[in-house]
Amino acid sequence: MSKVFYSTTIPGNGHWSLELRRGTFMKITDIEGAANVGMLFYNPRNLFERYNAPDTLKCQHTFKLQRGNCLYSDMGRIFASIIEDYSANGEGNWHDTICGNSNAEQIEKNFGKRDYQTDRNQWFQNGTDAFLVELAKYGLGRADMASNINWFSKITAGNSGNIKLDTKNQVAGNSVTLRFEMDTLVVLHACPHPLTATEAYPFKPVKIELGEADVVGEDDFCKNFRPENQRGFQNNALYYLAAK
Repeated sequence: MSKVFYSTTIPGNGHWSLELRRGTFMKITDIEGAANVGMLFYNPRNLFERYNAPDTLKCQHTFKLQRGNCLYSDMGRIFASIIEDYSANGEGNWHDTICGNSNAEQIEKNFGKRDYQTDRNQWFQNGTDAFLVELAKYGLGRADMASNINWFSKITAGNSGNIKLDTKNQVAGNSVTLRFEMDTLVVLHACPHPLTATEAYPFKPVKIELGEADVVGEDDFCKNFRPENQRGFQNNALYYLAAK
């Protein structure tokens, strides 16, 4: 990666959105451990094109996201590639893209009720409303929400098929870096994962760093991680060729 040109910290109940250009990167770091970062992608030139979790998983024959995986739109193009996936304890990261978001009812049931008017920055925001606040800035709403990514959240399934959040690897210093392969509207929040089982609301901040990514070569790890990814990169190339 090239030099970082911007950094910020998102508080543990915060949310944010921005448009990132093709060829830039975003590094996300779990500052204290046990953070969760919900994220969605949209094409800023055509907001009907958005992140597609089923296609991302099935075309790369995986249930989890890790280094090498590409993040696909519902039109077969690649929004971003996971170019780095650092595990601070050496156990390896695991990122969820099936469980969706927490909602207001769930947060109130688990942690009690707080609102911004009364509690200001210590209020209990939920992932669904956090996304809706950001989406409204672009004329989008509830019908435009897709199944989102949950960075730093590992999901396991038992013999009976029940799923749960495995927190053993959620340690301070974990990070993931995305390289954007097309212009992308990024919508994110740092609210709790829907399977979070802590007693207190987890105000877990994350650091965001932005910069220029290195040029993608023919030997690029993500491009060659799966044969399907090469087709995704070709779809991107065709898209930008037609746009010239």
